[in-house]
Amino acid sequence: MFYTFMTRVVRPILWLLFRPRVVGGDNVPGYGPLIVASNHLSFIDSFIIPLAVPRPITYIAKADYFEGGGLKKGFVRWFLTNLGHVPVRRGARRAAMGALEQAVEILENSGAFAVYPEGTRSPDGRLYRGRTGVGWLVLTSGARVLPVALEGTEKIQPIGASFPRVFGPRPTVRIGPPMDFSHYRDLPPAKARRAITDEIVETIQKMSGQEYAAAYNERADQQQP
Repeated sequence: MFYTFMTRVVRPILWLLFRPRVVGGDNVPGYGPLIVASNHLSFIDSFIIPLAVPRPITYIAKADYFEGGGLKKGFVRWFLTNLGHVPVRRGARRAAMGALEQAVEILENSGAFAVYPEGTRSPDGRLYRGRTGVGWLVLTSGARVLPVALEGTEKIQPIGASFPRVFGPRPTVRIGPPMDFSHYRDLPPAKARRAITDEIVETIQKMSGQEYAAAYNERADQQQP
């Protein structure tokens, strides 16, 4: 019921406010397990992508968003919970693996699960080296990966901004063809996870045109996804 409300009421409102340009929308499979992998420039990314991908998507969200009191915190907790977001505490490996295991359950039920291979938002607009959790998820679930490249979302809500700019610059969402990684199954698991992750990030980089930073984004252990 909540997703129906989001689709029929909230989605049109968000579309009007942010007016994203969508390139490659026909590449989105209408059914089946799907890992949506994207670059990450702004907190608003998790709201822009569902406007371009016309099926329910579950995200990993920072555990802090589900905690605390007050009207704002309560609304965010209610909103994310009803969207099906999975809370995870940064820096806690066991919690992160628990979230990925929940992702496998979603994929096994032919759902769509979104990840940011970089781990968190880019602090400078560059695309950072991917963390291999997405590779583990691909090998464990066997799901295809939908590469997504965002452009301009950091202008809507820069890091540190409490609220997004509405009726501002239009973001662009580029969606590539689904990627299949079944040919990596014969590799040693660690090597396969790294190869899959690198190929996903390379594909996103070609779509986004971002400068590639051959290093991990160290903010991933401290900040939100």
